[in-house]
Amino acid sequence: MTTASAQNALAQSFKSLHQPGNPLILTNVWDAITANAVASLPTTKALATASYAIAAAAGLADEDLTLEVNLRAVNAIAKVAQKHALPLTVDFQDGFGAQLEDGVKKVIEAGAVGINLEDFSREKNGLYDIDEAVSRIRKVLSVASSLGVADFVVNARTDALFAGQHLDEAITRGKAYLAAGATTVFIWGGPTRKGWSREEVERAAKELDGKLNVILVRMRGDGLSVEELRKIGVARISVGPQLMMRTVGAVGEEARRILEGEGV
Repeated sequence: MTTASAQNALAQSFKSLHQPGNPLILTNVWDAITANAVASLPTTKALATASYAIAAAAGLADEDLTLEVNLRAVNAIAKVAQKHALPLTVDFQDGFGAQLEDGVKKVIEAGAVGINLEDFSREKNGLYDIDEAVSRIRKVLSVASSLGVADFVVNARTDALFAGQHLDEAITRGKAYLAAGATTVFIWGGPTRKGWSREEVERAAKELDGKLNVILVRMRGDGLSVEELRKIGVARISVGPQLMMRTVGAVGEEARRILEGEGV
């Protein structure tokens, strides 16, 4: 089996994990240490990066993350994924503008079998129109196919709600992205919206035939549980940078205890 065919077999395996009603659960990582910790768990089925956490670890805001910094983290995490024979999907933000195709090529060469791709352009400070967003998904899949990874997984994120649009627009975009070859759609509410309601999740899951990625909210006590999301019928659940946020708090608290001379 060639390297390309082995990677595509891993992509096929990863794609098959996206089952509406039996969702793939991803606990996102941001460096080799966290990747090792997650990969070592027997219940882990794949590794996924979180760009916000990768940016924070590099001293950057999420919107200031560069392709180069992202790839540096991806290359380290990819080695862990290979060691544990796990598929890796990369948070690729908006594709870094004109660097989309070259960047995807490098991500695939690192060993990844999927990406998150957003439809909010940082260069434009606004949404790509649907046709352009669809074209960018197709470009990603074309690059992947040319490298022998025809089953590359695109989790197409729409920021329609974040941009002030209604759920109707997010669903319309989601349907177009699935038709373009995306495996799942991630509808992001944005930090000011504080998530979205059960009714909205149920409607989106129904309209998108369950091919929906939902964030599991762990930092508040009012989010939908894994079991609730499973019953709603989503295909993928992730946590974004929440593990990083909890880790920072734990490190700070332990450091405080040491600095204040508390006993073991």
